[in-house]
Amino acid sequence: MDLTNGAPMVQEVVEAQGHLIDSHIMEQIFDAVVEYGGRFEVEKFSIGRTNSEPSQLRLRVEAPSDEQMRMMLEHLLGLGCSPVDYGDAALVEVERDRCAPEDFYSTTNHRTLVHLNGRWAEVEDQRMDALVVVGEGRAHCRKLRDIRAGDRVVVGMRGIRVAPESKERDRLSFAFMSHGISSERQVETAVRQTAALLRQTIESGKRVVVVAGPVVVHTGGAAPLAALIRGGFVHALLSGNALGVHDIEAVLLGTSLGIRIADGRQAEHGHRNHMRAINAIYHSGGIRQAVESGRLTSGILFECVRAKVPFVLAGSLRDDGPLPETITDMVEAQEAYARQLTGAGLVLCLGSMLHSIAAGNMLPSWVKLVCVDINPAVATKVSDRGTGQAIGVVADVGLFLGLLSKVLVQ
Repeated sequence: MDLTNGAPMVQEVVEAQGHLIDSHIMEQIFDAVVEYGGRFEVEKFSIGRTNSEPSQLRLRVEAPSDEQMRMMLEHLLGLGCSPVDYGDAALVEVERDRCAPEDFYSTTNHRTLVHLNGRWAEVEDQRMDALVVVGEGRAHCRKLRDIRAGDRVVVGMRGIRVAPESKERDRLSFAFMSHGISSERQVETAVRQTAALLRQTIESGKRVVVVAGPVVVHTGGAAPLAALIRGGFVHALLSGNALGVHDIEAVLLGTSLGIRIADGRQAEHGHRNHMRAINAIYHSGGIRQAVESGRLTSGILFECVRAKVPFVLAGSLRDDGPLPETITDMVEAQEAYARQLTGAGLVLCLGSMLHSIAAGNMLPSWVKLVCVDINPAVATKVSDRGTGQAIGVVADVGLFLGLLSKVLVQ
């Protein structure tokens, strides 16, 4: 203990390593200490001498109370700082299903390691807002609702290391968007770079997942998205009931929300067209059956069925119908999303804030996410909800998809 103005100060020594300077992590570490009423002393700092060599920081931190130190360490842990005096991670056995110990460790979406039996074990199935369950020398993330009596979960903050993603250095992949969300960026430039990133993802053996809202259809993006699916550039489609309904409405009736796609005019009795589209699919027995029978002959879901690209339609309270394939159980829909996001290297979010946030919350921070929307607040919201790797492209979704399709397909 140290004394400052007669009050005892709680002390800890923490360490961090990585690209601390150019990723602005070190200044965040210093700010966090001050934010919780503490102070810091740099005991050791070595700067990486090359663009691939990490920097190393050793920091003595002080806080006015145990509670403030606990809160400070919790914040610092998310920035990649771990106490030097760590030992093995503390484990507590769960007594009842879905009832974790009160001091359970809640994960971030960053790569995480826990110290078990004298060695560091990487946590599997990394995602935010989960618990770390340990068994047979391995650790993995598990949602609170899936915790069962007898599980051993990590508690406290000792024996845990978090490795935040470093600033992107590859100018041909993600660095072109590293300056945040701006409506002043040329759409053509963003399209070219997104196309290059998409190709790199596929060449590396990872999957490209598209999260799309019904605005894709309203803005004329259905045909180019269908072309991307047909060309093998999409490996899964995640959306809600509305995208499926309006995609099918456009194919069967030539309207989207009752508006004629050809000239933008209101169709006579067009307000019922989306219900007619749902009814047609029920008569066919489902979307796949509508394709196989020749009732549905084009569109986004048509191409998914033909190319055997899995799609998930998650339901909501707003849905009409819904379509037979729409999953109305939210837990089941979440699980279906998570399955399709496994192995993703790039997630392309197109005009859907809620589904984009949902997908982002299931991803580890090293999976790249590009969010395209005419409203810059959407990409900001996705990032603010924990998906810090999300990069925003402020553009009309239909225009963006049309240009992307030309670059990749034509």
